[in-house]
Amino acid sequence: MIITLLILVFVLVLLVFNHPRYGKRPDGERLALIKQSPNYKNGRFENAHFTPELAEGYSYSTVLTDFFFKKVKRKIPTDSIPTQKTNLLELSIEQDILVWFGHSSYFIQLEGKRFLIDPVFSGNASPIYGTTKAFKGTDIYTAADFPEIDYLVITHDHYDHLDYKTIMDLKPKIKKVICSLGVGSHFEFWKFQKEIIIEKDWNEKIELDENLTLYTTPSRHFSGRSIKRCNTLWTSYVLASKDFKMYLGGDSGYDTHFAEIGAKFGPFDIALIDNGQYNPAWRYIHNLPEDVIKAMKDLNTKRAFPVHSSKFPLALHPWDEPLIRVTELNANSENPIPLITPMIGQLVELKNEKQVFQQWWKGVN
Repeated sequence: MIITLLILVFVLVLLVFNHPRYGKRPDGERLALIKQSPNYKNGRFENAHFTPELAEGYSYSTVLTDFFFKKVKRKIPTDSIPTQKTNLLELSIEQDILVWFGHSSYFIQLEGKRFLIDPVFSGNASPIYGTTKAFKGTDIYTAADFPEIDYLVITHDHYDHLDYKTIMDLKPKIKKVICSLGVGSHFEFWKFQKEIIIEKDWNEKIELDENLTLYTTPSRHFSGRSIKRCNTLWTSYVLASKDFKMYLGGDSGYDTHFAEIGAKFGPFDIALIDNGQYNPAWRYIHNLPEDVIKAMKDLNTKRAFPVHSSKFPLALHPWDEPLIRVTELNANSENPIPLITPMIGQLVELKNEKQVFQQWWKGVN
């Protein structure tokens, strides 16, 4: 009986972990390209500076104990998150806009091109569906709500940024995929044509057309969809037209790269910066709110959009703390920078510096 049970458990584990949502490790030509990268050392990608998985004074035992036994103390919204659903299919391609979908997913129209960044619409941010559910009311968009996407842009392959179900639902609408080294292996495994996958290292340039250029820039994070970490690269991007620049930050802890990117590409019109799902224990790989303020200044941006919050419970802090803290810290800082804080689905006018946003999180229980 025990042997039968063990065999059944083993078979179940094999079935679960052989699901295509886990993707595929880079091999062949992709692995050969990875090995040429100056950021790939000792069999894994590395950050520009030493980045421990946990900050000094923390251990995995204390972090896991806090997460599992203090979980009930977390403030999770019981109300539906307020939203405004913009009809993306009716938008004129001439409009330069952004629509945020919560966490780090957003849609951009700029210079007649459509971009979709890190979409997650399955209601889940975990390799095991149903274990990290989206807050009530946040999943108001599906693949059917989208026009054709000129460029699907992926910052890294963590499940809260690269969601198999969402990608497969959107697949018929995606013209090109842009990602960092190794991440293309997942898309090729998911039967995307190799010819539409653009895979780049840090500090590279992609000329999209005569009006738009995308640059790959560093971030301070890690990657991986299984036990093996850092076998694919994590990245940020700079999206630039002749008269407009955006920093698309992805996930990152604070480091010198923000100032370096600001000096090379700034000033920015808008910077989207990781702000949420943080913890002092992992401050090297996710900004704390005070780091966001420093990053805003380093990047030399006219406006800042704090993202990576308001959809998934991936940390112990109250769900609304990231927006509360970054707003207060910014207001009390020297030379505050205007913040973009829309509701999920609300239309953001990219070139309207006078657009005002409400603190919609106030009063949500």
